[in-house]
Parts: sequence; structure tokens; C-alpha cells
Amino acid sequence: MILAAGKGTRMRSQKSKVLHEVAGAPLVAYPVKAAQALGANPIVCVLGHQIDEVSRVLSARFGAEAIRVAAQHEQRGTGHAVALGLEPLSGFSGLVLILYGDVPLLRESTLARMVDAAAKGTLVMLTARVAHPSGYGRIVRNEEGRVERIVEDRDATEAQKLICEVNAGIYVAPAAFLREATAKLSPQNAQGELYLTDIVPQAAATIGVETVDVDPEEMAGINDRAQLVQAEAVMRARINAHAMELATLRAPETVRIDSDVVIEADVEIEPNVTLRGRTRIGAGAFIGQGCVLTDTVVGPGTEMKPYTVADQAIVGARCKLGPFAHLRPGTDLADDVHVGNFVETKKTRIGKGSKANHLAYLGDTIVGERVNIGAGTITCNYNGFEKRQTIIEDGAFIGSDTQLVAPVRVGPNAIVAAGATITQEVPAGALAITRVAQTHLEGYAARLKARYADREKTAAEKGKPPRTDNHD
Repeated sequence: MILAAGKGTRMRSQKSKVLHEVAGAPLVAYPVKAAQALGANPIVCVLGHQIDEVSRVLSARFGAEAIRVAAQHEQRGTGHAVALGLEPLSGFSGLVLILYGDVPLLRESTLARMVDAAAKGTLVMLTARVAHPSGYGRIVRNEEGRVERIVEDRDATEAQKLICEVNAGIYVAPAAFLREATAKLSPQNAQGELYLTDIVPQAAATIGVETVDVDPEEMAGINDRAQLVQAEAVMRARINAHAMELATLRAPETVRIDSDVVIEADVEIEPNVTLRGRTRIGAGAFIGQGCVLTDTVVGPGTEMKPYTVADQAIVGARCKLGPFAHLRPGTDLADDVHVGNFVETKKTRIGKGSKANHLAYLGDTIVGERVNIGAGTITCNYNGFEKRQTIIEDGAFIGSDTQLVAPVRVGPNAIVAAGATITQEVPAGALAITRVAQTHLEGYAARLKARYADREKTAAEKGKPPRTDNHD
């Protein structure tokens, strides 16, 4: 059960706090992923503020059937939220793990320890010891060291405020106990809310309470943008450390890898690389300095030279890209394709072994295998009203400075001469030339030089300064 109904006023944002991102994923996605990794089923999210938008984001990431939503329109405390979250669990008799939508750093191993400890039917809670406990609920133990209750900071006495063992707010307990315990809660506190912490003395008197200690870093909640940035730094360090178990990051402190990125063995990543979204890098690939990849699949053995940018692209094996290539959404490159410096592609499929090595734009284009596209080539895919397609078939050769005015097709093994503007289909094996015939004016250079010399002489005779502009 994930509690994510609050507005998060300290974020000072129009967006729900749990939708703010850490390492490319919304805060609320982290407890959902942790619960799924533990095998939790079903998963209930208690939502309130911007419930429709949070539900939409969760459905988009995890599927419409993966999560049950309970609505908490009136914010009456965590105890009230859990009571509402139990409603979609009618008939469920197992253990319930209670998490929060703004606590992204909990490790799966920590939660697994809690679940294991709760197997005998006790309430298990996560605790930590902190040097400065202000703001946290304090753990109050009896003379035997057993947990008796939790006292919230605002309700604590001066003596209780000196306790350094604090409540992380994460619990595991049998569903039956939670139903009974939350039904008995009353708002006897400074806030007039139903505190979930008040189930602890009930458990102490019935099923028993156990604690699992955690590093305070893991239990950190996000309440403002400064804490968001701090959590992101921790998460990115973890992600990079995990990546370096298989891959080489030349300057890991400069590399930004989102949480959903997959990096296979023997990948090499140079400084200042950013890998976003659901990007996947195949084994043995090389990602050069300054590359930015978003939701892009890179095949094994591919080399991305510096400052290549790709968004929603698919790149095959052993390709060579960049430097300064730009693969826009819908780009699909087969194996052994070369896309060189200052080449831009959009909604373009390029077949095996084809090359566009420099200074080209290919939009809404299908390129076959073993095609060579010369420098300065563009597909004129947009007429101001609609996009149209260009097809270049296997083995064709497109000379430099060619304009292919869509819709148009170049047949297999055809040749388009440099400087051509192609508006009609080029048959298979044909040569297409659209240049104006070249002519020569014999002796023109000498006559031109003499004419300008005469002008300079005349100007000098009239006392005018000599010209310094020789660009006419």
C-alpha cells in the first residue's frame, strides 16, 4: 500500500509532489517498483491531490491493471489513508507493506528484511538512529527494550525529544490487524488527525512489534526541491555504481543515467553523457563524450561519436554515428549503418550497410541496403501542409547536394548525379541528372581582370582612393 495523497505544499508547484522526478522517474514510481520487486500483489495507491493525473502516470508506466487506486479526498492523516487503502483489499488476509509516494531511496533488500521479519504475524516497523531527530516521531521503548509507542515530534515532551531512535513510517503487518487497529484510531493529537503511529501501542499489546534498523539516507522523504535534488544525487550515484559492475564510465561523476536505463556488458561511456528514459545500450557499444540519448535502443558494438543526440530511435549493431548526428523520433537504423557528422534523421528507416556520412537531412524516408547518400543531400518531405515520403531502394547512389522532392522513389542501383533536384521516379539502374549544361567562355578571366584594372586606373586619375573591396 503506497500513501501518495498529499499535495506537498513545500514544493510550491502546480504539479503533485509525487510526480516530481528523481533520475528520470516520478517519485511515486520508486515504491511501486520496490513493491513489484518483492512480489507484492495487489498494489494499492492511496491518492488524493491531482488523483486523475497521478493515476494516468501510474497507468502509463505500470499498466492500467497493475495498481488499485483508493481515493483520499479529505486529508485526515496517515491512519485515515491506510483505512481507505484497505477498502480495495476486501478478503485479502496476507501481509500489507505500507510505503510512501515521496520516499524513493528505500532499498529492496531493506524491505525484504522487513517482510521476512513479519512472517510470524507481528507488526514490523522501520527505524533509524539520527543525530538530529527534530521533526521525526520518537520510538518509546519499555525497560525491556520493547517498543511501546511512537510519539510525534509536535506531541513529544522535552525528555522524549532527546530520543535519537526515530520512526521511518514504513510498516508491515497482517491485513486483519490493520483493519481492526485503524478502526480504533481517534484524533487525540495536536493536528486533529488519525495517526498511523497509534497502531503501534495496539500491536505492542497484541501481536507484538519488531523493528528493522535502516541507514537514515534510505528513509529520507522529499518535501521540497532541495531534498529532491539531494535524493537525485544519491540515486544517480547508486545507478552509476551499478552500471560500473559491467560497464566503464570514464568520469562517472559527470554521467547522468536514468533509473530505467539498461546498460549491458563491456559498454564504454565517456564524460558528460546523458542517458534518459528507457534507453538501452547493447554489449560492447561505445558512447562518446556529450552524447544525449532518450528512449533509444543502441545495438551491440555500435560506436556513437561525441555529441550525438538521439530521441526515440532504434540503432542496430556495429553502427557508426556522429559526431554531432541527430536521430529524431522514428529513426530506425539496421546493422552496420553509418550516420555521420551533422546528419539529421526523422521517421526514417535505413537498411543494412547504408551510409549518410555528412551534412544530410533524411525525413520521412525509407532507405534500402548498401545505399550511399552524399554530403548536402536532403529529402524535401514537407510542402507546408503535409509530410510526404521518399524511398531510396537497395544499392542506390545519391550524389552530393541532391534534393529529393517527396513523394519520390529512387530505384535499386540507380545513380543520382551531384547537384540534382529529383521530382520524378528514378528507374532501377538509371542515372538521373538535372543540372544545367556547363558552358565555357574562352578568355573571359583575362578580359574581366583587364576591365577592373581599367576602372582602378580611371579612379586614380580622378583622385579617388583605390578600392579595397575585391569581392565583386
